[in-house]
Amino acid sequence: MRALSRRWFFCFVAACFIFALYKLSEVTRWHPRISKLGIKPGEPLIRSNTSSTGVVAPDDQRFRWDRVRQRHPVTSMTPLPSGRPPNIPRIQHNVGKKREEPEVRKLRKTRRQAVKDSFVHTWKGYKTHAWLKDEVAPVSGGYRNSFGGWAATLVDTLDTLWIMGLRNEFDEAVTEVTKIDFSTSEEPVLNVFETTIRYLGGFLSAYDLSGYPTLLDKAIELGEMLYVAFDTPNRMPITRWDWKSAVQGKPQEALENVLVAEIGSLSLEFTRLSQLSKDPKYFDAIQRITEQFDLQQNHTKLPGMWPVVVNAKDLSFTGDNTFTLGAMADSLYEYLPKQYMMLGGLKQQYRKLYEDSIDVAKKHVLYTPLNQGSRDILLPGNVRVMEGEVKLDPQGQHLACFAGGMIGIAAKIFERDDLEIARKLVDGCVWAYETMPTGIMPETFHTVPCLTDCQWDDTKWHQGILYRQNDPHGSALNYITDKRLQPGFTDIGDRRPEAIESLFILYRITGNITLQDKAWNMFQAIEKHTRTEIANAAIDDVTTTVPPPPKSDRMESFWTAETLKYFYLIFSEPDLISLDDFVFNTEAHPLKRPEQRGFWN
Repeated sequence: MRALSRRWFFCFVAACFIFALYKLSEVTRWHPRISKLGIKPGEPLIRSNTSSTGVVAPDDQRFRWDRVRQRHPVTSMTPLPSGRPPNIPRIQHNVGKKREEPEVRKLRKTRRQAVKDSFVHTWKGYKTHAWLKDEVAPVSGGYRNSFGGWAATLVDTLDTLWIMGLRNEFDEAVTEVTKIDFSTSEEPVLNVFETTIRYLGGFLSAYDLSGYPTLLDKAIELGEMLYVAFDTPNRMPITRWDWKSAVQGKPQEALENVLVAEIGSLSLEFTRLSQLSKDPKYFDAIQRITEQFDLQQNHTKLPGMWPVVVNAKDLSFTGDNTFTLGAMADSLYEYLPKQYMMLGGLKQQYRKLYEDSIDVAKKHVLYTPLNQGSRDILLPGNVRVMEGEVKLDPQGQHLACFAGGMIGIAAKIFERDDLEIARKLVDGCVWAYETMPTGIMPETFHTVPCLTDCQWDDTKWHQGILYRQNDPHGSALNYITDKRLQPGFTDIGDRRPEAIESLFILYRITGNITLQDKAWNMFQAIEKHTRTEIANAAIDDVTTTVPPPPKSDRMESFWTAETLKYFYLIFSEPDLISLDDFVFNTEAHPLKRPEQRGFWN
């Protein structure tokens, strides 16, 4: 009888164990909290108690991304580098030793207050008209949810609030952060890059500045979600990610056509998340991408640089023939020296990748535009390689203005003789601002490249216009009138203003206060032409002031996250967010650099 009871007991235990395994498999394939909402496996994640913004009550039960079973789990994890870090040279000019004259200090603080006032005006408009939405519509007073519906402007602006000393507003925003629900989204396809630089970067930066645990918790929560996008056969991320399919447990694979900036600009945020969470999986995820860039750098059609489009599915980064430091590739190059700093100089790979690429860019991509006054300036263009021949497309881009700051920082930390190149690139962007009637640089434009002699010549300019317009027998004067072309410009494309990152960085490197004057002129021009009763708007035309340029009903979150932050910092004391203590991600979120001592033990 006792043996029979013992046999039934073991049968009962075995049955419970099998049942538990079955339920556990259900958790990894479909979270039971979703089933409670009446959703069956295979159906999209739609929640009746979730608002259209993806914002829910803090105590709401949520789907857990960290419980999603990985179909292609990592079997060998790459740890963060360790050891004694090398000495990284200082970046910032030691302006503290130079006494600031009282009138200079007063002017600087007056300008800084004007920037802060502009920010407060915008923040008030966002709170009034679009609180917990992604963007405020600055003309109509409506809102947009363009980045997942997770309050992009709020998260993107957290560190700006802290830096500007708006502590009450910061605390209020942090309280609202707990309501953001990353288990669902309005967007059926998420842009992993944009989500990383705006949201993950925003949380990490705000945590690094304030130390509020809630912010690190949200960063980890979002990191767990983004990590699922890497669950592919080759562990390359799906940059435009159907997150609902992942929730449903469907197979995933990386895409064949991927913008190189989107797959190559995740390193800073994922590395910082590993450093703070003590979980190496995030660094491992991005390091696998870096290894592919390293393997294929010298096998592209322009060896040393990577093309705009790569094939992540087949791990082929060499097929495309277009190369640029501008849109769709910019932050890939920007992150190489910054990742070197984020890793304390312990990964020389990032220095090599940068130096090999920038030497090629200096030879083929950077050029001097024909300009009145014959200024010694540079702009980054685009390059196409056709049958082995390298052809320059002299297109200037506002996005490419980051290059001066990147080259300036790298010149300092790698002790390269490139600081003059950085200055010329910054001067090129300043020239593009100053030349426009509004004082605002167009987002894209074309110029006449100087091949040898760069003395101003109306005939060369007119010939460049006709070549650009593909009208060799036309009238250049007609094009100048119709397109409102300024001297040196052969065409003007999109016309929206953006940021002043490189001007700020060059000021911090050199301490040259004339850069503050140039920044102030930029700020005044932007404020004059973009301010609305609600916030600030993009404008559709920078080539006219009469009538005033029409305003677009759009204000992306980079206005408060990036543009106003850089304007504020260039008029602040240099020790406020020092470049020797922080690394800015491509959305201007300062991430704390690891200390040279102690961290790597």
